[in-house]
Amino acid sequence: MPGQSSFRRILLTRILILSIPILLLGVAVTFRKARTSLLYTARQNLEESAVRKANTIQSSINALRASLTIASQASTLQSGSPEAAQVFLRQLAADLPVNQGALGDRSNGSQIDCVQLIAPQTEQPVASTCGNQAIDLDIPARWEQPSAATDANRLQMHVLTVRPGEQATPSNATQPRSQLNITLAAPVYDASGQLRYILAADATMRQWERAEARSLLGFTAIIDQNGTFLAHPFSNQVGRSIDIAGDKERFQDILDNALRGNPDVRHLFNFSGDKTEWLAGFSPVDIPITDTDNQTWVVLAVTPLDNALQGLKEITQILFILTTGLLAAHLLAMLYMARDLALPIEQLGKYARRIHKRDPLEQAPKNFRIREINQLSEVLDNMVRRLEERAKELETAWQEAEAANKLKSEILANTSHELRTPLNAIIGCIRLVKDDCCDNREEELEFLEQANRAAVHLLKIINDLLDIRRIEEEGLALAVEQVDLRQILQEVIEIQSVHIQQKGLTLTAPNLSEPIMIKADPARLKQVLLNVVYNATKFTDRGGITISTGLEPVLDSHAEPSQTSHDANTPILAKSRVVITVQDTGIGIDPAQQHKLFRPFVMVDGTTTRKFEGTGLGLAISRNLVELMGGSIGLYSDGLEKGTTVEIKLPVASVAEDAIESPKPNGAVAEVAITQSTAERSAIGT
Repeated sequence: MPGQSSFRRILLTRILILSIPILLLGVAVTFRKARTSLLYTARQNLEESAVRKANTIQSSINALRASLTIASQASTLQSGSPEAAQVFLRQLAADLPVNQGALGDRSNGSQIDCVQLIAPQTEQPVASTCGNQAIDLDIPARWEQPSAATDANRLQMHVLTVRPGEQATPSNATQPRSQLNITLAAPVYDASGQLRYILAADATMRQWERAEARSLLGFTAIIDQNGTFLAHPFSNQVGRSIDIAGDKERFQDILDNALRGNPDVRHLFNFSGDKTEWLAGFSPVDIPITDTDNQTWVVLAVTPLDNALQGLKEITQILFILTTGLLAAHLLAMLYMARDLALPIEQLGKYARRIHKRDPLEQAPKNFRIREINQLSEVLDNMVRRLEERAKELETAWQEAEAANKLKSEILANTSHELRTPLNAIIGCIRLVKDDCCDNREEELEFLEQANRAAVHLLKIINDLLDIRRIEEEGLALAVEQVDLRQILQEVIEIQSVHIQQKGLTLTAPNLSEPIMIKADPARLKQVLLNVVYNATKFTDRGGITISTGLEPVLDSHAEPSQTSHDANTPILAKSRVVITVQDTGIGIDPAQQHKLFRPFVMVDGTTTRKFEGTGLGLAISRNLVELMGGSIGLYSDGLEKGTTVEIKLPVASVAEDAIESPKPNGAVAEVAITQSTAERSAIGT
C-alpha cells in the first residue's frame, strides 16, 4: 500500500538510528567513568601518601628530639672534658635516627649536617662535627634556671627551629626534590643542676621525588600554621607565604581544614607557576616546637593531574579502536539481522491470522535461528494452555471459596448451638416457673438456679466472643501489676472444686507456704487459669488433675544464669519466670491436632453433636491474654487417652520491686481427694 515499506527496511533503519547514538553515548560514559575512577584512585592514594608523610615527619622529629634529650643526660657532656665531648658528638652524629630516612624517603637522602655542644655564656661551640661556626639558637630563659636531676621536666626541654637551608636542585638532578632543614637543641646540666652546655643538631630531611607517570607517591610540601612554606619541591617557594603564592584561596582552605584535623584532597591550578593543574592530598601533623609549645604543620603530597590520569590516554586509544570496529561490525550485523528476522516474522504472522481456526494439535512454527522468535512462538502456543490453566485455577478458587463458606457455616452452627443450648434452658426453666408447673417453692428455686447457671454460661460465651473480638482488634487493655500467684490459685481451686467433686476426681495442688509475686492482670490471669482447669475437668472422666508450680531462668545472654531449684531462704532472681503446670488424666489429644487448638473457634470435634460443649475460644483467649502479660502458654499430649498437660509461664517480679523471697518450685504437694463433705472441699484451698 502507498506509504508503507518492507519490514526489513524499517527494521534496519530504526535499529541503526537508535543503536549508533547509544553506542557513542556508551563510549562517552565509559570514558567518563574511567576518568572518574582514575581520579578517585589518585585522590585516595595522595591523601594516604600525605598521611604517611606526616607520620614519618612527626616520628623522625620525635626520634631525633628523644635522642638529643637522652644524649644531653650523658655524663660525658655533663662533667667530661671538651675532648671527650668531641668524641661523643662524632659517635652521636653517626647514631642519630634521622639517618634512617625521613619524609618517606626511599633513597635514604636524609642526614645530620652538624652536631654541636655550645657554651651558653659565649654562645660558641665547645665541641662540633662541622667546624667552629656556631649554630644559630634562641636559648629560652628558663633553661638558665637551676634544674634538679630528679626534675622530670628536664627530659622534656627542647627547642626546634626550621632554617631556610639550601633548597636548590642539584645540577645533576633531573627531578625536583623537597627537603626540610631543622635545628633541634636540648639543655645539658651539670651535677649541681646548673646549665653547662646546649646540645644542638642541624638535620636535613629531604626526599627525591618520583616524577614518573602513574606514580602517586607525590612531591612533598610543608606549610606551617602561619601559612609559610617550610618545604616545597620548587626551591623558589620555600619561605614564601601562601598569601603571595598561587592558589591563595585553595591553600587557605587546605590550611583551615588541616587545622581542624581533616585530611583531604584539593585541586591546585598554579602550584608550579605555569597554570598546570595539580592534585594535592594533605594531612595535619602536630610538631613540638618546645616543651610548652606545639605547632600544627600541613604536609602535602602533590602530583600533576596528567601523571594521575596517565592511564587515561591508553584507555582513549583502546576506546577509539573499539568504537570503530564496533560500528563496522554493527552495520554488517544489521544487514544479516534484517534478513534473518523477516522470514520468521512473516511465518508467525500467518500462524497468528489463522490461530482461531487451527487444529488443536497444531503448533506455531519453531526452530528458528533467533531465540527471541522461538520464545514468541512458544508464547503463542502457551496462550491456549494458559487459558485452560486459568479455567482450572478459577475452578480451584471456587472450591476454596466453597470450603471457606462451609467452615464459616460450621463456625456459625457451633456458635449458635452453644448459644441456643443455655438459652433454651433459661427459657424452659422460666416458663415452668411462670406457668406454675412446680409443686413447691423448693422446686421453683431449683429451676431458677438452673436458669441462673445457664445464664452465667451464656454470659461466659458472650464474653468470650467479645474478648476474642477485642483481642483481634487490639483493643483489650490489661492492668498488669504485682500479684501473689498463690492467692489466685487458691481462688481458682475453690471455684472449680464443686465441679471436680461432682465428677469424683482427685486434685493434687501445691502447698505454697510463701508468696509468689508475678507481673500479671489478676482478673485476666484468673480467667486463664479457670479456663485451663475447667477444660482439664471437662475432658477427664476418671483419675485426677495435678496443679504444680516451678521456677525456670529466662534465656537472656546478658543475664547471669539463675537456679532452677532453691530452698525457702533463697530469693527468686529477677531474670526468671514461674511455670504453672495443669496436668490431667483425661481423653488426651491426637498430636496431629494439637497445633490447631489455640486458634479461635477450632475444636478437635467440631460437630454440633459432639460430646463436650464449647465454642473453641477458651484456649485462643488464654493464649492471647498470657502473651499480653509477657508470658507464654503451651499444650502437650502423648496421644488419645493419655492425658493432657498445659504449661503457663509468667514473669516473676524482681527482688528490687517486691523484696519477696521465692517459693519452693518443687515444694510440698498436698494430694486432696474431692468428696461430698464441705470440710474436705475447704481443705483444697490449703
